[in-house]
Amino acid sequence: MPPEHRRLSFEALPGIPEVQPGDALDAHIVRALEAGGMELGPDSIVVVAQKIVSKAEGRFAWLDEVVPSERAHELACVTGKDPRLVALTLAESTRVLRAVPGVLIVRHRLGYVMANAGIDLSNVPGEGGRERALLLPLAPDRSAAALRAALRARTGKSVGVIISDSFGRPWRNGVVNVALGSAGIPALIDRRGEPDRHGRTLQITQTAFADAIAAGAAIVMGEGDEGMPVVLASGFLPAAPEVDCKTLLRPLEGDLFQ
Repeated sequence: MPPEHRRLSFEALPGIPEVQPGDALDAHIVRALEAGGMELGPDSIVVVAQKIVSKAEGRFAWLDEVVPSERAHELACVTGKDPRLVALTLAESTRVLRAVPGVLIVRHRLGYVMANAGIDLSNVPGEGGRERALLLPLAPDRSAAALRAALRARTGKSVGVIISDSFGRPWRNGVVNVALGSAGIPALIDRRGEPDRHGRTLQITQTAFADAIAAGAAIVMGEGDEGMPVVLASGFLPAAPEVDCKTLLRPLEGDLFQ
């Protein structure tokens, strides 16, 4: 029987500092938990913005060191984007899906379909007048698993971890946070074969659990200058096998838009 009452909560952790390459994110998170009077529990999921994971992993590129290719210059002329950013986008991608003024949509090397390969300049401090771009983590699921293990070693608690980023969506304005990587949770919950309330068998229902949690966490995390890149989500005890975020990627043969 389903529970009579279900309550979920999202709390942004205060006091996360500007993350530097090599920083231990678990140490930052534990200090922020203590400062905020919060504790990890068996129903906790720690949602971490991709940006601070990339910063800790040193996923920077100096723009003045990028030499754009002829193809990058061509796409820069079409899109109106900086040729150096286009060059970085191409290096992180396997295919250009759409290039029009102001828009460059690619298939990222990890399988995501996204704008500009997720490369970002916002909230990325430069140095000595030089500009830096920030790339996605090399392996977000692996990064999530490593952070989960580090938190367990430091606190003794086994919690879920999600690495989130903001994505645009076809036919919808605005961005929504989704999960790039996860550990300790069912990123995708497959309910096909289960009965609905009237005894009919569910045929296609698969719940993007990790994406749903990432989207909820974004409300308290913010998208601008809030400086709240870590959220403690509580109240989640899904009865489903653990699978990581690779299960959320639609295979190429099932791509509805290419």
